[in-house]
Amino acid sequence: MGSLPPFSDAVSSSLSKQSLPLIDEAALLNLFKSQQNHINFFFNNIDHSQTLAFTRTLLNSSGTIFFTGVGKSGFVAHKISQTLVSLGITSAFLSPVDALHGDIGILSDHDVLVLFSKSGNTEELVRLVPCARSKGAYLISVTSVEGNVLAGMCDMNVHLPLERELCPFNLAPVTSTAIQMVFGDTVAIALMQARNLSKEDYASNHPAGRIGKHLIFKVKDVMKKQDELPVCREADLIMDQLVELTSKGCGCLLVVDEQLHLIGTFTDGDLRRTLKASGEGIFKLTVGEMCNRKPKIIGPDAMAVEAMKKMEAPPSAVQFLPVISDENVLIGIVTLHGLVSAGL
Repeated sequence: MGSLPPFSDAVSSSLSKQSLPLIDEAALLNLFKSQQNHINFFFNNIDHSQTLAFTRTLLNSSGTIFFTGVGKSGFVAHKISQTLVSLGITSAFLSPVDALHGDIGILSDHDVLVLFSKSGNTEELVRLVPCARSKGAYLISVTSVEGNVLAGMCDMNVHLPLERELCPFNLAPVTSTAIQMVFGDTVAIALMQARNLSKEDYASNHPAGRIGKHLIFKVKDVMKKQDELPVCREADLIMDQLVELTSKGCGCLLVVDEQLHLIGTFTDGDLRRTLKASGEGIFKLTVGEMCNRKPKIIGPDAMAVEAMKKMEAPPSAVQFLPVISDENVLIGIVTLHGLVSAGL
């Protein structure tokens, strides 16, 4: 038997015999332009009076705002519900299938149920409407086809104008879901503004994310304190403080008096520069002689993100900030490493 060619050569040979599909740059650009035109059709033809009535209904709801939908519209409905929750608005996604098998028990006469459907004729939603009405919920359909079944069954209908789907067969729901998402998210921000949601309110709903950390964390939440501080006196010899300089992981010494008032800072960079300039004379130098007596400082109630900005500010960036009370007493230190580790 003859020897087989290397596997990689065999694969390359096989691929070379196949006609791989190609994406034409001009065709792709035309698709994006077409989608833009289709979405502009939505913006140019939407009935703003319907949108206003819809938004006011959600704003005035005293119960939960439920969203439902099937297939791609269901994904959009779920996402919009999650957006409202992130804004502190009581909302949830109700699966139409699960609702017909017991979950409809969560609906009450204080609630609003928003049904997303491009056609407005989705069987699962049509079956859900009379069941939801029997619970007393206020029903709103959001559809794109004129004269659909859901529009005639619900208390309110919002028509989302759809020129056509981008799909060449006008079938795949890619433009309809895009305008559903734009509509829902825009209404969500309108509700956010109407409820006067502050940045702090928004951040409190995102405590684990970068947004929340930027708006919630203060210096006192991330600083090192007490036994973690690399403190010394100005009369201490530099060489006697090397262990303190290196063991606390701050890259500096915090020079204080007997009442813990901050006098200055001495960094590992200062140590290198002093050693280069003084040679063996460093053995006789005190920390107070070589420390920086005008270091950048910050207070404990400042936002942690402000500490990071201050570290990076001109004329020179630093890796740490002493944390000082109103009485100029040293109470902590915040480091760049600590801020990054906290996710800021």
